[in-house]
Amino acid sequence: MSDLHTNLTLPSDPNNVSKVEPFVHELAERYKLSPDLHGNILISLTEAVTNAMVHGNGWDCSKQVSISMRRQKDALSIRVSDEGPGFDPGGIPDPTCPEFLERCGGRGLFLMRHLSDDCRFIRGGSTVEMRFKLM
Repeated sequence: MSDLHTNLTLPSDPNNVSKVEPFVHELAERYKLSPDLHGNILISLTEAVTNAMVHGNGWDCSKQVSISMRRQKDALSIRVSDEGPGFDPGGIPDPTCPEFLERCGGRGLFLMRHLSDDCRFIRGGSTVEMRFKLM
């Protein structure tokens, strides 16, 4: 892995979600991340990759999910892109609203937004960029 930029590309196979953890572990060691930050990145990135594979690429193994990490001066910026049509993140209901509390699923975006320092969607929703401040 380069010190400033790291990439990982995965086919949209459910077995490949497990490759996120060693990727994040290597980042944690390289940048000496606190356990809390390590956990926040692991959960957020796992959610983003799973969403990209399930909702973006529809578990189509011929489609790829790309992870790109860039070291900035005071943060790590991580992008996850899929080959799907994108979506409107504003159209996803808040899972903390009483009518959605017992609903199965729908918490991934909520977690990504709350565990990262900044979370934005680009390319029509087919790419999410999460920023994590380094302590």
